[in-house]
Amino acid sequence: MKKFSLKKIFKNYKMTLLLLLAIISGAVVGLTFGEDAAVLSPLGDLFLNLLFIIIVPLIFLTITTSIAKMKQPKRLSKIIRSIIIVFVLTSLVSVFIGLGVTSFTKLVDPEDGEAILESLSSEEETDEEVELAILDRTVQVISVDDFSKLLSKDNVIAIVIFSILFGVAMRMAGEKSDPLLKVLVSANEVMFKFINLVMYYAPIGIFCYFASLVGTFGSAIAVGYAKTFVIYVVVVILFYFIMYSLYAFIAAGKKGVKAFWKYALPSTATSIATCSSAACIPVNVEFAKKVGVSDDIAETTIPLGTSFHKDGSIIGSVFKIMFLVCLFATTEGSAPSMWEIVIVALVANLLITAVPIGGGTISEMMIISMLGYPAAALPILTMIATIIDAPATMLNVVGDTSSSMLVSRMVDGKDWMEKNKQKSEA
Repeated sequence: MKKFSLKKIFKNYKMTLLLLLAIISGAVVGLTFGEDAAVLSPLGDLFLNLLFIIIVPLIFLTITTSIAKMKQPKRLSKIIRSIIIVFVLTSLVSVFIGLGVTSFTKLVDPEDGEAILESLSSEEETDEEVELAILDRTVQVISVDDFSKLLSKDNVIAIVIFSILFGVAMRMAGEKSDPLLKVLVSANEVMFKFINLVMYYAPIGIFCYFASLVGTFGSAIAVGYAKTFVIYVVVVILFYFIMYSLYAFIAAGKKGVKAFWKYALPSTATSIATCSSAACIPVNVEFAKKVGVSDDIAETTIPLGTSFHKDGSIIGSVFKIMFLVCLFATTEGSAPSMWEIVIVALVANLLITAVPIGGGTISEMMIISMLGYPAAALPILTMIATIIDAPATMLNVVGDTSSSMLVSRMVDGKDWMEKNKQKSEA
C-alpha cells in the first residue's frame, strides 16, 4: 500500500517536481557561470516561443466557445460582473498592501540615491511615442486598425475584447452559428492537446530560460536597488502564501485552500521562469479547472486577468512610485497623496500588455509623467521593473486563479466545487 501511494504521489506531482528541479538547476547554472549561461538562451526562447504561438488562438477559442456555449444568457453577464468586482477589490488590496509597506520603509538611502542619480545619462531622452495621452493609449490598447494585428500577442486586450464580442455575436445568431461552434469547440480541444505536447519540453525550456535569466541579471543588481528587491520579494512571498490562502478560503473554505495549493506549483514555476503572464495562460487555465472552477469561468477569467488583473505589477508600481519619492527627496508638501498613488498605480497597470521583460515601459513613463518627475528617471524604473519581474509575474499569474475561485463563489454559490465536480463526472 505504501509503495502504491508513493507511485500515485509521483504521478500527480511529476510535472511539478520536474519544473521545480528545472528552476533550481537553472538558477544554480546561472549563478555559477554568470553571463556565459546566456548560451542556453535560444533553447529557453524556443519554449517561450511555443507558448507565445498558442496565445492568440487559445484566447480566441476559449473565450468565444465559453460564451457561445452558455445556455443561460444571464450567466455571462453575471460572470462578467463578478469578474469586475473581484478584480477591482483584489487590486485595491494589492495597492494598499504595497502602500502600507513602502510608507514605513525608506527604499533608497541618501548615499545610494546619489549613486543612482549619477548613473543616469546627462541627456534626457524623450520618446514622443511613449508620451501618449491616456485616452489615446486606451484606444490603442482595446482596438487595432487592421484584422491582421489581432493575430499578434502584443494586442492581448484587443484579442480578448474581440473574442467576447464574437462569442456574443454567435449567441445572437442562434442555431445558425451551431456549425461554426462545433468547429471552434473541436479546435479548442485540439489546442489543449497541443499544449500538452509543448509541456513535455517545459522542464528543458524552463531550465535554459531561467539559467540565462539569472546569469544575465543576477550580478546587475546594484546596492541601491538590492534593498528594494529584497523588500519586494519578502512582500511577494507573504502575499503569495497569506492572501491567496485567504482568497481560496473565502471562495471555498478549507477545501478551497487544499485544492488551490495542490495544483499551484506548475503555474508558479512557469511564471517565474518565463516572466510572462500571457505565456502562462495555458497552464493557468488548466490550474483553475483542476481546482474545480467551471470551464466558462476559467476560460473567461484567466485571459481577462492576464490584461486587467495584476497583483504583482500593482504592488511593483507602488514600489516604483515610492522609490522615486525617496530618490528625489520629495518634500512632504509636494509628495503625492495616498489617493494619487492609488490611482496612478491602478491606471498605469491597466495599460501594461502581457509580455516579458520590457513590456511595462509605457506604464513606467506614465507613472513619471502623471507624478511630474523628469523623463531621465525612466531608466530607474526600468531597472526596478527588470529585477522584480519574475516575482511580480508570479503574483500576476497565480492571482488570476485565486480570482477565478472567488468569481466561482459569486456565480455558482457556496458549494461550487462540489457542483462542478459532479458535472465533470457526469
